[in-house]
Amino acid sequence: MKEALKEAEIAFKLGEVPVGCVIVKNNEIIARAHNLRESKQSSLAHAEILAIEKACKVIGSWRLEDCELYVTLEPCLMCSGAIINSRIKRVIYGALEPKFGAHKSQINVFDIKFNHMVEITPEILAEESNKLLKSFFKNLRK
Repeated sequence: MKEALKEAEIAFKLGEVPVGCVIVKNNEIIARAHNLRESKQSSLAHAEILAIEKACKVIGSWRLEDCELYVTLEPCLMCSGAIINSRIKRVIYGALEPKFGAHKSQINVFDIKFNHMVEITPEILAEESNKLLKSFFKNLRK
């Protein structure tokens, strides 16, 4: 999760909402990304989506069955769908996302009985993730 926080800090410095993500396979980071929605002017440029794309290229498959995804913010509905569809084994996330969170905050997509079930570990280093997000939005309002 600390590596995902480093990605979030990069996003912060770029003026992006500070969300970072890493994907791990066999205890090794195979992909890392951070939000780039503003830079790319794309609603799809969430950290999780970008990291999943990179991991698929590294593995050479869309199936990320033996991978874990660490992200600093509770995944939204779009990212949760991508996580399920890519067959990621486990998601570990930091802060809750009260407006768009698709695990605890708004809906729990991961409890729906799809053909692939994802193990979820919520609120890991949540305080650090929240601190970065609050700082970003405080600066933005100035």
